[in-house]
Amino acid sequence: MSKTLNVTKTPGKKVLMVVSNPSVSTTVGGPVGFWASELIHAWYAFVEAGYEATIASPKGGKVAFDSFSDPRDASGYSAEDILSMGFIHTPRLMALLENTPSIDCYTPAHFDAIVVAGGQGPMFTFLNEHGLHTLLAGFYEAGKVTAALCHGVCALLYVKLSDGSHLIAGKTMTGFANVEEDFADSYVGQPVMPFRIEDEAKKLGANFITGGLFKEFAVRDGRLVTGQQQYSGAATAHLVIEALGV
Repeated sequence: MSKTLNVTKTPGKKVLMVVSNPSVSTTVGGPVGFWASELIHAWYAFVEAGYEATIASPKGGKVAFDSFSDPRDASGYSAEDILSMGFIHTPRLMALLENTPSIDCYTPAHFDAIVVAGGQGPMFTFLNEHGLHTLLAGFYEAGKVTAALCHGVCALLYVKLSDGSHLIAGKTMTGFANVEEDFADSYVGQPVMPFRIEDEAKKLGANFITGGLFKEFAVRDGRLVTGQQQYSGAATAHLVIEALGV
């Protein structure tokens, strides 16, 4: 029996979904943004559960997909992503990406959880998004669910708690894995990313685990939830829902 999106039930929890602002790759050149499925598949899972999902970005304004994540792209890389195609062809949903609010508009008090989507953009922008680092620490220390997936996990590398410790130290987590970076580098013919999340997370004392090359995988360690890559948006969202208990 097929499921239908229930948009009439009473709204549930509130989730802040953060995507990167558009930037330019310093390794291969060209525009970079966020990965469509990492936002959209998670967004759909939240809305289907009756949650209110707000899409924001560090600086606010128009945001853009990484081209390979757009199912309309000539490469055909994400052509099978029918869920994202549906989002794209729904004008009121695409309007949510035209002028995103800045994360500066919000505090953890406004939401029950935060989820940071990935894509190539985060790897070239999140290092200097200090407001995002502070916001993530605020959510976590307020006892709220704090989540990120794929290259969005890089934001967690920069988050320190009020006692000076790294949020991810001693935590079991995942993110875009070295085996996937190897695949991407081979596909493009040169290093794509300026650094590797798996290596940096381990240096900070995280227990970094993976579920295999481009396989759906997400892990929860208390109120910290992380997803491995672009196939893990829904899995990440479901662990957030589980953590919220509703």
